[in-house]
Amino acid sequence: MNSTALIVPNPHDALAGAQFADRYVLVTEGLSLTALGAAERALGQTPRWVGRLIALRNLAVRPFRLKTGLEPAVLPGGQIGIFPLISQSPGKVVLGLDDRHLDFRLLVEVRDLGMGRQEVAASTIVKTHNLLGRAYLAIIMPFHRIVVPAMLAQILAK
Repeated sequence: MNSTALIVPNPHDALAGAQFADRYVLVTEGLSLTALGAAERALGQTPRWVGRLIALRNLAVRPFRLKTGLEPAVLPGGQIGIFPLISQSPGKVVLGLDDRHLDFRLLVEVRDLGMGRQEVAASTIVKTHNLLGRAYLAIIMPFHRIVVPAMLAQILAK
């Protein structure tokens, strides 16, 4: 799996004013995935260790009144795993959430490479709003760099 981590203003026009973006890529063979199918394979089932990290995160942020994904919400587009679905097309799915400390978008994109091969990319884009958002991003970044590639690798494991 190839990965690139970039700190760029807004690489995908998915979140105006974003201060952070990264992108992880893998190549599949013979799967014929749509972006929605790739997102469901990557995010639909969380490995136990990732679930434990999310539970720990939810406990830690509750005193700050940040969203935990446990709140009852009306999601007009639905959700994939724990992430609300914002938009979808055959080649790109946009998931994300806006909160008081930061907004984020997760893009799952699929590009045909020919001969039964596809490139699947997961990009995370973040716009922080305040010191809490910047601190939160700094704290979760080491985990993010492990979790995203692990979730993306689930595409090949099914």
